[in-house]
Amino acid sequence: MTQQAKKTDNVGKSDYKAAVAELLSHYEDGPKLFKKAQAARNWDFPIKIKDASKDVAGLPKNWLELTEKVLSIVATQKYDLSYYPNVIEVITSEQMLDSYSSVGMPVSYEHWSFGKQRIREDKSFKQGKSGLAYEIVINTDPSIAYCMENNSPLMQMLVIAHASFGHNNFFKENEHFKNFTNASTIVDDLREMRDFVYECEEQYGYEEVEALLDSCHALEFFAVNPYNKPQRTEEQMEKAAKAAKDAKESLFKTPKESELYSKIRPKNDFADKANDNKKPYSSSMEENVMLYIADNAPHLEPWKRKIMHMVANKARYFYPQPRTQVMNEGWASFWHWTLLHDMRDLDLIDDGMMMEFLESHAGVLFQPDFDASIPVVDQNGRPVIDPQTGQPKRHSIYSGINPYALGFAIFQDIKRMCQEPTEEDFKLYPHIAGKEDWLGVMKNAMRNFDNESFILQYLSPKVMRDFKFFSMEDDSDKDYYEVRGIHDKQGYDRVRNDLSRQYNLELMLPRIEVAEYHSRTDRHIVLQHTIRDNKPLAEKDTTEVMKHMYQLWGHPIVLRSVDEDGNVKKTLTCPPNYKEPAPFSTPKP
Repeated sequence: MTQQAKKTDNVGKSDYKAAVAELLSHYEDGPKLFKKAQAARNWDFPIKIKDASKDVAGLPKNWLELTEKVLSIVATQKYDLSYYPNVIEVITSEQMLDSYSSVGMPVSYEHWSFGKQRIREDKSFKQGKSGLAYEIVINTDPSIAYCMENNSPLMQMLVIAHASFGHNNFFKENEHFKNFTNASTIVDDLREMRDFVYECEEQYGYEEVEALLDSCHALEFFAVNPYNKPQRTEEQMEKAAKAAKDAKESLFKTPKESELYSKIRPKNDFADKANDNKKPYSSSMEENVMLYIADNAPHLEPWKRKIMHMVANKARYFYPQPRTQVMNEGWASFWHWTLLHDMRDLDLIDDGMMMEFLESHAGVLFQPDFDASIPVVDQNGRPVIDPQTGQPKRHSIYSGINPYALGFAIFQDIKRMCQEPTEEDFKLYPHIAGKEDWLGVMKNAMRNFDNESFILQYLSPKVMRDFKFFSMEDDSDKDYYEVRGIHDKQGYDRVRNDLSRQYNLELMLPRIEVAEYHSRTDRHIVLQHTIRDNKPLAEKDTTEVMKHMYQLWGHPIVLRSVDEDGNVKKTLTCPPNYKEPAPFSTPKP
């Protein structure tokens, strides 16, 4: 007999409905205000405070502020969501395209690649190949959300719920964003970087600074330590400061006679020291290549080291975003879905507004089939004919798994397993199935995982069946594909494991570490690339990146690709014909 959990909803610790009603009672249009704005298709709809309420402090003065306030009451009082304070700005389509080129940040230094990206986005938009986002939200404190000016009132409501509460809550509470970003300082950091870059351009020349930024951008993927090193405690920092102070004072202290003679070693020990000179300085396999070069390049000017550190700080800030995209978009989509339904339950939006919402929601979460395509049309909307086949051309619309769709489906399924579990759920997810606190279970998932571990932990057979997932092996040594698992009892683990690996950021990027620094010969460094899944480096691209490393380091670069057993499979050098010198040794007397 199927076990059924009691369907409960333990949220809503305070009377959020009364709080919303009390807020809206201060306005002449009251609860009808949002419907009237939608009927007028005007998100800047004038809101009128009653004469008796004009002295009430803290009342929103415009429609956007009121929308944010009502959603915040529901989000905090019913669901206990925490978030950074919200700043909502309405921008034009041109400003949205500008935001694309600067990754949405309100301040940035100038670089030719940003202009190139801006032209590409503008061309794609005008040709109808891509649309514009309804919003962009930034992980800052306060959180800044840019909303498009041509959004309808309903769409503004949707994107505020999505960005200013869903994404904002994720930014504030997910462990990866906590560890890698500082939302309260990033805007000031970028402003300082922009101003310093301008100063350097005036002092050292635009071309010199641009060449440095070119090199920094080439190394940006190798400017982050994927796993944070343990931070020293306050006690450890105090001990280290005291030890440094004592060491400095000891330089001016007259040593005792016993201390002087204790430091003299037998003559034959010097032979061992000479042999040590043959060994290169070890970098302990440093994976943050950019910062290693910035800190250790023998001839790099101080201003260049500073800019490199600034670029590395920016790279660190953005690092959690690809690592959590499925979760982040899924979480934001879950909350725009939930909060808009709460607005409907409060009778603040009508059926027509709900239809617009559902249409937009379905479009955002649409998952095309792998062979889905649409006709190619000209500027007049007529089909374009392929001259070779005589048939209308078609454009594929499949670009992989939609992160919005997958993330939303998994979070919805977690809630389902808590409220309406099946026998399969009790067997495979006993720690989730039937839990009354569905919100606590979902928040735990949001806070403590990234894409890979989230999918590995929470991708259920139901979601696999809904998406019709299956696993294929593409072995370059075989002339056929092999289906290794489908969405059945025997294939669940295989599909789950293989899908989660696709979201492992460390597997997507090549693993390159600084292995050796030969400071006693010609100061060349040796980088080690560890081959994973039999994937070699793209030699052309790698050679170009090594040129940037060489420009920064000022001495030869050697890159060795090794297999998992440490066997060298390929070696690249910059300059191309460089030969490593023999190890340094001290001549015998």
